[in-house]
Amino acid sequence: MGALLSLFNFKGWEFDLALKYLRTKRKDGGIAVIAIISFTGIMLAVTALISVLSIMNGFRDELMSRVLAFSGHAYVSGQPLNDFAHRDDMLKRLRTIPGVTEATPYLDSPGLIQNDHGTTGLAYMRGVVPEALKHTPIINDNILPGGSMDQFGAGDYGGDVILIGSGVADALALNPGDEVTLVSPGGSTAFGATPRRKLYTVGGIFKSGVSDIDKAFIYMPITQAQLFFDREDEWDTVEIKVDKPYDIDLYRPALMKAAGEGAYISDWKEQNASLWGALKVERTAMRFILFFIVIIATLNIISGIVMLVKNKTRDVAILRTMGADRAAISRIFFMTGTIIGAAGTAAGLALGVLFCTFIGPIQHFLEWLLHTKLFPADVYYLDAVPAKMEPSEVAFVVIASLLAACISTFFPALWASKLEPVEALRYE
Repeated sequence: MGALLSLFNFKGWEFDLALKYLRTKRKDGGIAVIAIISFTGIMLAVTALISVLSIMNGFRDELMSRVLAFSGHAYVSGQPLNDFAHRDDMLKRLRTIPGVTEATPYLDSPGLIQNDHGTTGLAYMRGVVPEALKHTPIINDNILPGGSMDQFGAGDYGGDVILIGSGVADALALNPGDEVTLVSPGGSTAFGATPRRKLYTVGGIFKSGVSDIDKAFIYMPITQAQLFFDREDEWDTVEIKVDKPYDIDLYRPALMKAAGEGAYISDWKEQNASLWGALKVERTAMRFILFFIVIIATLNIISGIVMLVKNKTRDVAILRTMGADRAAISRIFFMTGTIIGAAGTAAGLALGVLFCTFIGPIQHFLEWLLHTKLFPADVYYLDAVPAKMEPSEVAFVVIASLLAACISTFFPALWASKLEPVEALRYE
């Protein structure tokens, strides 16, 4: 332990000599070329690690935030929803739970949408409370020009104005104000079950940025949905939103108590389990794989310091005969490699931060240059490359890179300290 601590007891002349060795050209016994290669490798490895992890963090947070902003954080279903006399009391109890910001019922069903030209598309029709939808920023704040939510919910049984996703609108060439026909698969008549058809007006087109939502969802007032689906006064689910969705497990006991006997509680983690699990596994695996790039880059330092020690054998012998101890020799070569690692890490940190900060302009420039879409929304769910740097993760990358550089430098520096002056000068 004492020998290891002595390695960090640097002196000014040792630092000056380490810098001199770095500046010396290879033909004069230095490692300038190898130092540049090692520096470049570490810089690019750290840049890649910070950039990729930040993009993955951004992708995860952006995707999940949009999914959570669109849908609920927890859901109540089961027997209490069929108790028409007491379900309003249940809603009041759910809304009084600390941290619960919203609790609203909805009704949904798959169906078809047709325009005037006969073009048909599949859709997922959801009946919602109009006031709740108007307080959903991902919908209300992303209505495309020409449309609005002003008439949504106005009229008998909620009226005949609906909202559709931009993907649905693009597929059927629809604009705000156009009339469309919705077809519901279920409906009872005197002659049995038969599809129900009704004409609606497109009040607005929303673009949430999540392609699976934009290309499938249609919103209508819940009272209109009950009428259209022939499900009078029915609710499918009560959707709950909370202040801290990532801590939704903490709300479960209170939700169960407020919902009452026979209620079934599910949350967004369960409904998006495959997506959430895949993102976490992918993040861990990518961090592990990319860190190997840093390790490989730091291994170049070993070869560089070994070559430097062999080229500076005479210098080591002279320093030893002048009174320099083994620890001083170790510190000189240890600092040489550490400076390379620290400089490469600092440069990689700067490049990684700059890349993540200006990733939007970089994406647009490359798309303009290559005349192609680098991040198609229908593949990646989002319409832009997200990047979110987490300070703790960036700090981990920097510390791990510095530690790898120090470990790579330690062993050749220790070998240099064991050179004996007589053996070193024997062949000089």
